[in-house]
Amino acid sequence: MTSPPISEITDRARDIFRLVVEDYLASGQPVGSKALAQHDGVNLSPASIRSVLSELEQLGLLAAPHTSAGRMPTTHGLRMFVDGIMQVAEPSAEERAAIEKQLAQPGPIEEALEKTSSILSDISGAAGMVMVPKREPRLAQMRLVSLDARRALAVLVGEDGQVENRVLDIGSAVSASSLEEASNYISAHLAGRTLAESAAAMQQEIRSGKSALDEASASLVEAGIAVWSEDSANRPVLIVRGQANLLDESALGDLDRVRQLLDDLENKQSIAELLNSAREAQSARIFIGSENRLFALSGSSVIASPYRDRDGKVVGVLGVIGPTRLNYARVVPIVDFTARSLGKRIG
Repeated sequence: MTSPPISEITDRARDIFRLVVEDYLASGQPVGSKALAQHDGVNLSPASIRSVLSELEQLGLLAAPHTSAGRMPTTHGLRMFVDGIMQVAEPSAEERAAIEKQLAQPGPIEEALEKTSSILSDISGAAGMVMVPKREPRLAQMRLVSLDARRALAVLVGEDGQVENRVLDIGSAVSASSLEEASNYISAHLAGRTLAESAAAMQQEIRSGKSALDEASASLVEAGIAVWSEDSANRPVLIVRGQANLLDESALGDLDRVRQLLDDLENKQSIAELLNSAREAQSARIFIGSENRLFALSGSSVIASPYRDRDGKVVGVLGVIGPTRLNYARVVPIVDFTARSLGKRIG
């Protein structure tokens, strides 16, 4: 069902609709006519309010979960609210300062990404998500350290200070000198290049016979770089924090939905694809419930915003995921502000 244009709804119906949505987002419970009659400025009897609620239900904007219960917004109703009625509340000075303080702390960019996901979770009361920028580190140094007769530890240091470790299966025993020679070759000749550039340059030198490496060391170099290239292509692209926030008191009566949402979060690839669809947005995008097939069962919402580097290039997307009763007016500007702050941190 398509929502009617906001201009086609009477002022009285619009006001009642707004109150229903705001009360529902605050409590997570259906809203009845008696509760609406107690709002300041509502000069209608409960019977008149019920008539308006029935009209809004016929338009597909509200639904009654039970015969005797109040009303709650449908997916179409929430979409109309966020697109045409909602008034966002900018983050407070304290919230902005807290976000900027966390992201200003020195350390690897991965720590900043994890902090960002945690910040979004803490402030929104939902789960925070950050897509890791699709970028390859440039090598500063790589060392190969023997673990046992058939394994070595590859330690790669990027120009940005990032350190990663991988266990490398070397197949057969090699000497300590071969490990050292391979490490020195990589650090001396391939520094400053990405993993893909390093692999290509290494293979060309070795195959052309220009490399002074012995056969054992050449094999170690090729195997070591291959490990890092594979990891760069297949590493997780999504950081999620705050899943426990989804298990609040209001979730106890709808455990099937929460389980489905947690299953959705486990499938990071699908969530990442959804976030990726917000890369070209100028500000936060809102995905509500069954509007997206991924959340057809869990009835969840996602608020996502791209973050950019100093050149204005989109390098990733961040956001929050939670039940459809998210406080959109508060969370949307927080997501946007956090995206801008993370962009400054990345540079």
